[in-house]
Amino acid sequence: MKQIFRFFQKVAAGGDGRGYSVPAGRRIYAIGDVHGRADLLNDLLALIDQDNSKRSPAVKTLIFLGDLVDRGCQSAQVVQSTCQLQASDENIYVIKGNHEEAMLAALDGNLRAFKFFLMYGGAATLRSYNIPEKNIRVEALPDLLRTFISTIPPHHVDFLRHAIDFLEIGDYFFTHAGVRPGVSLSNQAAFDLRWIREPFLSHSRPFPKLIVHGHTPEEDVQIRSNRIGIDTGAFETGRLTAIGLENEDMWFVQT
Repeated sequence: MKQIFRFFQKVAAGGDGRGYSVPAGRRIYAIGDVHGRADLLNDLLALIDQDNSKRSPAVKTLIFLGDLVDRGCQSAQVVQSTCQLQASDENIYVIKGNHEEAMLAALDGNLRAFKFFLMYGGAATLRSYNIPEKNIRVEALPDLLRTFISTIPPHHVDFLRHAIDFLEIGDYFFTHAGVRPGVSLSNQAAFDLRWIREPFLSHSRPFPKLIVHGHTPEEDVQIRSNRIGIDTGAFETGRLTAIGLENEDMWFVQT
């Protein structure tokens, strides 16, 4: 198992001077972009269980911030294990990332989306579903797409289709990529929630809630007064990160 990393502090006040909190009796763990690394996800879930067991009793909520698939070689395993987890616990939420969006568009028969999907790590996802390497050729795209559609288990497709765009708990807004400044949280476009970088990342003024997101990989957790980014590039770095939140406290658990 990987080494545990923890950081603990009171949640920083936003630009309006207030602190951020979650409702009493709840403990939240939000997990960044897994990208097909089932090995790291298994390690992180074990570390979360250890961390949770050392704390006082509370209702544990687990949130996946999207991009379960692509790049890593175990996307099918990640989808299967996350699907099983959610089926076993009503306090587990899965947010749809841009990679899931592209994958679902491909599975709807969109060849352009399928080509994009393959260019950005989707070929690894096909391999994880045991599609032979010799079949993964751009020049045979229509045939390859038909193979993919017929190979992926229907319950995996259904699971990904039912992933949510965002989740609000207490003073926190959880989504994959971020939000568009100047637009109310209730009116955010799904495209922005899954794809935005700028002007979100450089925006320095407070949002109505503290945004917890993935999508943009960084060497370490990005803590700002208005957002916290927890995509630590697990596929390449081996560091898969979760943020823990309870009352006004936050900490991080990382492989």
